[in-house]
Amino acid sequence: MASCEGGAPAIGIDLGTTYSCVAVWKNNRIEIIPNDQGNRTTPSCVAFTDSQRLVGDGAKNQIARNPANTIFNAKRLIGRRFSDVMVQEDVKLMPFRAIEGPGDMPKVVVTHKGHERQFSTEEISSMVLAKMKEIAEAYIGCTVKNAVITVPAYFNDCQRQATKDAATIAGLNVVRMINEPTAAAIAYGVDNRFGGKKNVLIFDLGGGTFDVSLLTIDGVGKFEVKAVAGDTHLGGENFDNRMVNYCVDDFKKKWNKDLSGNQRALGRLKVACEKAKRILSYDTQVSVELDVLLDGIDFSLKITRAKFEELNKSFFEECIKQLETCLVDANMYKGDVDEVILVGGSTRIQKVQSMLQEFFDGKELRKSINPDEAVAYGAAVMASNLCCQLTTKMIKDLMLLDVTPLSLGRGVRGERMSVVIRRNTPIPTKKTKNYYITEDNKTYSNIKVYQGERTRSTDNFLLGSFTISGIPPAPKGSYLSVVEHCFEIDADGILTVTAKIVSTGKTKSLTVTNLSGRLSKHEIEKMVKDAEKFKLEDQKFKRKAEACNSLEDYIYDLKNKIKRKYMAPQDLKNVQNAIDDTEEWLSSGKVAAVDEIERRKEMLEFISRLAFSN
Repeated sequence: MASCEGGAPAIGIDLGTTYSCVAVWKNNRIEIIPNDQGNRTTPSCVAFTDSQRLVGDGAKNQIARNPANTIFNAKRLIGRRFSDVMVQEDVKLMPFRAIEGPGDMPKVVVTHKGHERQFSTEEISSMVLAKMKEIAEAYIGCTVKNAVITVPAYFNDCQRQATKDAATIAGLNVVRMINEPTAAAIAYGVDNRFGGKKNVLIFDLGGGTFDVSLLTIDGVGKFEVKAVAGDTHLGGENFDNRMVNYCVDDFKKKWNKDLSGNQRALGRLKVACEKAKRILSYDTQVSVELDVLLDGIDFSLKITRAKFEELNKSFFEECIKQLETCLVDANMYKGDVDEVILVGGSTRIQKVQSMLQEFFDGKELRKSINPDEAVAYGAAVMASNLCCQLTTKMIKDLMLLDVTPLSLGRGVRGERMSVVIRRNTPIPTKKTKNYYITEDNKTYSNIKVYQGERTRSTDNFLLGSFTISGIPPAPKGSYLSVVEHCFEIDADGILTVTAKIVSTGKTKSLTVTNLSGRLSKHEIEKMVKDAEKFKLEDQKFKRKAEACNSLEDYIYDLKNKIKRKYMAPQDLKNVQNAIDDTEEWLSSGKVAAVDEIERRKEMLEFISRLAFSN
């Protein structure tokens, strides 16, 4: 492959769960690049046969006859742990074999040229990315190196890093990774110039992931993400699987035979169900028909659009729930949204569209951008901007402000989470907060950095910890013991935490990189969902922690007071005995009910008031 004069242009790649797309700036515009079959999207599918490896259309076309060796949905596994409950659920429905690899990472097992081989999900994804690179090179006419690759907004650090690794294996240099809905918003903003600001909601429901983002676009190249929400395990594949399960149950009822253990039958059924789902987007009923599905039995089942909607009702409701979360986090009402942009093939489902339109009180949904191509289009715009290619003024002036999806902070006394940077804060960002040492004459501070939404710090994900020493000995709460904490996130999402002793200027830092702060998909979703589910529990814990701290502070103040003020010997003895009893009770670990803690404090206050009044 020849090298381009002046350097090859950077490309934008939408690495999708079911289909991928590549685009580039050429001929004074962004162009979606067709593959060797003339298709503008390429199946994210890899197949192994006795003679060759197939990627894209060729792999998908033979999936029904070679399901055990045709790998799809690698994006649902990449960067995740094999032991993850949702991975285990996916594996049950996959006609190919997946096993636990080193470090609890999933691997797929295939037979290729007569030999059994194992591949990591990064390797499978790299094969798809290499195919997209090849498609671009054939179109441009020279070797391509640089690319902007998109990921779901709710992809965690581990999934993002694994995607980056896949790109490296494919021979690509990732100049930036951007969120899929953000890329779609860029595509919309570049193609629809308007004066003033607009609040744009991107509803991105693809083959395997769901994202919703709210952005403000000012019409001159500034794209500011206000909030993101979503589910990295919700999309067209879930709808297909519900239909597959429905068909498996029907077959079992009619013939008393279980299809679930037959990979070939499941593979054929999955292809038929995906096709049926697409038909139901424009027709009210469809027949799933397969000759000789199992043991010589032909299968036929009629599915109506109403039945399809009933099967997937919980998924549709989850979409609306995430949409509501995004609006709340952005501090907006639905009436504040100027445009609703549909992205992702699954937004063609009639129920999704009617449900969205109803939610926004009949607002017309924006379908002017191609839902299958918008993400790649926006990625190519960003690639052109970052690599300083000769483009339009708006692309050159493009400025993207993204957000951090989860709150960041440190653990404080009582195992409470003290938030420094809240979720959905625009990045890059820098926030500082002062903390006082809570013990007399303590000369060091252990700092634990957490990510998550729970009130109890230990319920969140520990990113790292460090100790700063050299604090001047002083009573707790003294200005001498103030430690300033600075949390800083750069444009690449790298967090640096710096602690500074204000009175001496001494500092110490911790840098949290993607590698040291990875979260599995289950962990990151669990943080957000647990915060909702256990909101009441968190409130109870917070009240209890505050009650304990209040009692401890009162004891501390009371001890200092009796040292400074004269008291009759008997009064002093009564107060001292009450303090000793309360401290012994606190240290016994029997603290349970908030009411009991508050009662103890009231009793101590009563005894001290009585003693000081004499």
